Amino acid sequence: MDKKVIETTNAPGAIGPYSQGWVVGDFVYASGQIPVDPATGAVGEGIAAQTEQSCKNVKAIMEAAGVTMDNVVKTTCFLAEIADFAAFNEVYAKYFTSKPARSCVAVKDLPKGVLCEIEAIAVK
Repeated sequence: MDKKVIETTNAPGAIGPYSQGWVVGDFVYASGQIPVDPATGAVGEGIAAQTEQSCKNVKAIMEAAGVTMDNVVKTTCFLAEIADFAAFNEVYAKYFTSKPARSCVAVKDLPKGVLCEIEAIAVK
């Protein structure tokens, strides 16, 4: 089976012992993307800005793998506060227009104290 590591400077580099993602056969697996701007390392204020950046980071990984956001079939989303669910969905819906299957949960903490993280699986 063909497999390849995804590496792009258009999404943040891994901050631990993992990769940005993998292409395995016809599937693309993107690691969870927190809202770090890959050019500056900055994190925006508020859930809307952070969701926007996390989505942009997922999009960059998908593009590096040769697919679009419409190829995403499953996401898992993590929120620091479930009260941010509606605001998160408003931004998320602009990027994931094909409405992939999804899980969205609130967690105790996220890396770097961010408010959201999104991981995705796509099919070629």
